[in-house]
Amino acid sequence: MAMNRPELERRRLGDTDVSVTALGLGCAPLAGLYTPVEPAVAAATVKAAWDGGIRYFDTAPHYGAGLSEERLGSALCGLPRDTLAVSTKMGRVLVDHEGPWDLWAEPNGKASRFDFSGEGAHESFRESQFRLWTDHIDIALIHDADDHIEQAVSGTYSCLSALRDGGLIGAVGIGMNSTDAAAELLTRGDFDVALIAGRYTLLDQSALDRLYPLCLSRGVSVIAAGVFNSGILADPRPGATFNYTAADTALVERARAIARVCAEHDVPLRAAALQFPAAHPAVASILVGARTPAEVEDALAMFAHPIPEALWHDLKRQGLLSEEAPTP
Repeated sequence: MAMNRPELERRRLGDTDVSVTALGLGCAPLAGLYTPVEPAVAAATVKAAWDGGIRYFDTAPHYGAGLSEERLGSALCGLPRDTLAVSTKMGRVLVDHEGPWDLWAEPNGKASRFDFSGEGAHESFRESQFRLWTDHIDIALIHDADDHIEQAVSGTYSCLSALRDGGLIGAVGIGMNSTDAAAELLTRGDFDVALIAGRYTLLDQSALDRLYPLCLSRGVSVIAAGVFNSGILADPRPGATFNYTAADTALVERARAIARVCAEHDVPLRAAALQFPAAHPAVASILVGARTPAEVEDALAMFAHPIPEALWHDLKRQGLLSEEAPTP
């Protein structure tokens, strides 16, 4: 039951006044990722997160061409806004588009396209304000700028930095799936936070090499997303996905080996996958996507599940976890 869980810790992002809970809700699934989501279910999912103590919510215009922001904004209406933090992203603008679109199962006549100009960032910021029912964006992230570093710095970052100076944005950061490109972008400005998906998990600790040390040295807080690597660390069966594509046999076997060690200690793999990244000193929050209240409840339960220190020792002893990785 939720009442038996410890309260979620709040952590400040960089040197800003913005704080996030140790577990956050990723709202991409609420926009009909792969399959449609009933609006009432989306609202109930946000409520379940709120009732469970989650006070950090992440979205983006890209998710369902604005649908995620609209549903999150509606669900948060009436809640004490100064007690929660919302992150959204700039680097894409919405354009007219008919028919199906990418991964999103609820077409709304719009699609997103990259635009890292300052004008595009300002347009995206204003439209996000409207969809989220707010005059202030707590966390603004430059979205997927891997192949657009120069324009993202001269355009998007310059705009967001000015909005932060003007008090309309609380924290400025990046939202990416990479390590090298993310590290390069972080060296090009005064960033507060980096949302990095899938690069610090039980299967992929590549962020340890350069990115996380850089974040620590520059005072950039990390939001660790994609901790299940798009599914394989939730259910490592044949056919499971890793980074949104079918995982190869060797990767599935490695995930299953990790799951066996977890089972020996009576710990669900999902619990270990959620709690492992949180031990790194750069990480402020673990972001978990959910599309139903039941998935939120499971994430909260797994995040609070007791894990013996011996589990982490056994993973390292068997070569299934980097020796350098901090553990809870």
